[in-house]
Amino acid sequence: MTQTGQFTDGPVLGVETSCDETSAAVLVGSRLAGHVILSQDAHERFGGIVPEIAARAHLRQIDDVVTATLAEAGVRAGEIDGVGVTAGPGLIGALLVGLNWAKGFAYALGRPLVGVHHMEAHLYAHSVGAPEVEPPFVALLVSGGHTMLIHAIGWENYRLLGETRDDAVGEAFDKVARTFGFGFPGGPEIERAAREGHPGHFRLPRPMLASTDHPGDPAYFDFSFSGLKTAAALLAADLTTAGGSARLEQARPDLAAEFQEAVLDVLVAKTRRAVEYTGCTRVVLGGGVSRNGRLRERLASEMAGLADVHAPPPRLATDNAAMVACVARHRLLAGKRADLSLNADPAYPFPGLVPNILQGTTCIRN
Repeated sequence: MTQTGQFTDGPVLGVETSCDETSAAVLVGSRLAGHVILSQDAHERFGGIVPEIAARAHLRQIDDVVTATLAEAGVRAGEIDGVGVTAGPGLIGALLVGLNWAKGFAYALGRPLVGVHHMEAHLYAHSVGAPEVEPPFVALLVSGGHTMLIHAIGWENYRLLGETRDDAVGEAFDKVARTFGFGFPGGPEIERAAREGHPGHFRLPRPMLASTDHPGDPAYFDFSFSGLKTAAALLAADLTTAGGSARLEQARPDLAAEFQEAVLDVLVAKTRRAVEYTGCTRVVLGGGVSRNGRLRERLASEMAGLADVHAPPPRLATDNAAMVACVARHRLLAGKRADLSLNADPAYPFPGLVPNILQGTTCIRN
């Protein structure tokens, strides 16, 4: 069944439940009028996200989160003109909660519905507060589930330059943090400890950094973090064998600093390669790992004179519904909408993304 409601650029409701944040947002035009993000804290003791717990929490929270968002925006439910919801990728149970809620809401009010790809939404996070940040640009998307380098020629016109061949960078941070004895989530824990440490005191590899020097080879832009995780685990084991848990604890700041710099060396170098290859003069960061202050600092420094770096506010870097609403408004203004048969899909296709096309990707100077 197709929704027949007309969109007149009135308030847009966005809903996000792809992982462990229950979030809703209301855009009025391009202005973010209301935005609530409710993070789940039940997963810390497990050292990772438990899908069933996440889905049940979304189910309990979604009504209250949307109600609070509408109240903050000063918008009544009946005034919503369109609905956007994350359809994938993500945890299937979590996605289903948000998607089915949004479909029911849109159907009851006769409003158009838009299914949103979670990682494409991260490209739009900047547009919430800075609509001038538009393609063309090189995007570095770094999260717990994805590591991607994208050449955005225009909205819905993307070229995938490189991606991880195994673990996502956020996953690597979490697992290495557990190896070193830090808490969950691991990224912020490692970043905090690294401020007190010294990179280079220990030495970890920089994976795929020197694997090829030819831009036509996909390895030139691709990432791999599984070997780095293994090297970190072996280093931690050696330290423990030599001096027990006390030695590992003493070494944590230096271990954190070295691991963080190893990751950032690769991310920054590959992003620079992408900028030089495409000719783009704008870099956009997105995803939860983009909150890392050291990553932002290094990219800004090493891209100076080559490209402007745009990182979203920390609240819009992690999973949030504001970016979902922004994508939905863009689609609705273009006359696009989803069918009510729309289903959640952990492999939801990235709209307009052409995979691994490395030839002829030229960028209009911005």
